[in-house]
Amino acid sequence: MDTTSSALCRIFWLLAAHQDVQDKLRAEIREVKKESNTEEPDYDRLSSMPYLDAVCRETLRLYAPISMLAREARQDAVLPLSRPIQTTDGRKIQEIHVPKNTKVFASLLGSNTTPELWGSDSYEWKPERWLAPPPEKLVEAHIPGIYSHLMTFIGGSRSCIGFKFSQMEMKVILYVLLDQFNFYPTKQEIFWNSIGISTPSVDRTQLRPEMPLLIARAD
Repeated sequence: MDTTSSALCRIFWLLAAHQDVQDKLRAEIREVKKESNTEEPDYDRLSSMPYLDAVCRETLRLYAPISMLAREARQDAVLPLSRPIQTTDGRKIQEIHVPKNTKVFASLLGSNTTPELWGSDSYEWKPERWLAPPPEKLVEAHIPGIYSHLMTFIGGSRSCIGFKFSQMEMKVILYVLLDQFNFYPTKQEIFWNSIGISTPSVDRTQLRPEMPLLIARAD
């Protein structure tokens, strides 16, 4: 199950649980279809839909398909800290020495949900946050990610080269399906396995991805 499939599963899971968001997104899709007088979406049309974009961005922020990455230092380095931390011996430090060949585990989720940058509601799924300018502290932090102050697609020379394609793929599928169908949750609880790529399951003891939803024709 790849990262785009994981993100789409999460979006449908969230839309099923938040019918108001699903209805609002469907209304935007139908309005765009009516204005364009065509069923076929193109790049410019999909890129100009603010609520569709907000739903995708907020899901990728709070529920990145990969929440943590490992990297190995190729040379000695000094890692600056955004704020001082206290060591076990009581000292306060503002940087960490990272020797060559050290494995570093970077929390993408931690960067995407830091309350100091995203606000007190940083752990809540709120697509509307993307309909307003980002918090000033977030802009000033200069997060090195290549997408919307997020680390979901990483940054630098090892960033995801297909992130634009992934975005469009998700938007096309949502654009087509939400106009025709309404998605509802079932009585089965969904568990999300975060080993590698985040995947849904109905059984904690199984790693096989599955996410049952009720589907009905949309009015």
